[in-house]
Amino acid sequence: MCRFVVLFLLLMPGFFSVVQAQTPAAAPKPDPALKKLSVLVGHWTYEEEWKAGPLGPGGKMTGVYDAHMILGGFFLQAEQTEKGAMGEIRNLEIDGYDPVNRNFTSDTFLSDGTKSSFTITVSENTITWAGTLTFAGKQYQFKEPMVFAPDFMSATAMAEVSVDGKTWTPAWEGKWTKAKRAAKK
Repeated sequence: MCRFVVLFLLLMPGFFSVVQAQTPAAAPKPDPALKKLSVLVGHWTYEEEWKAGPLGPGGKMTGVYDAHMILGGFFLQAEQTEKGAMGEIRNLEIDGYDPVNRNFTSDTFLSDGTKSSFTITVSENTITWAGTLTFAGKQYQFKEPMVFAPDFMSATAMAEVSVDGKTWTPAWEGKWTKAKRAAKK
């Protein structure tokens, strides 16, 4: 009888580890911080006034911005098309949350070859993109706070660029409105 008790005690840890190995791990869930970016989800229209400067001659631009959560809610994807004095520009933006550094990240790719990498900060009714913007083979520092109305259905934005990170030049300012998407024809 004593041999069976000893054998039982020796085999039990192995049995429990096999049972635990067969129990599936809980599926990962998006960090709750990502909810702060949900204000961007939807269809937006905007009008901007680009300022003459390092990013071009300036002029009026109009555009649309469509954003939705992707990959199980871990990332926000936005597609943007704007038209105006500087032609048509399209871009793809992917925003996410880095739980290790506890910040939001944004990578944007434009149809003119421009690429940007930003850190996003969210504070009450303001979302700010700040980081580096590569345009026409040159790298610039960039910052763009977007201030939302209390109902989060409209916003104003004003972007600035800098060559040295000390002297800032206005790049554009604009007004955004959340709208219903037009029906497809």
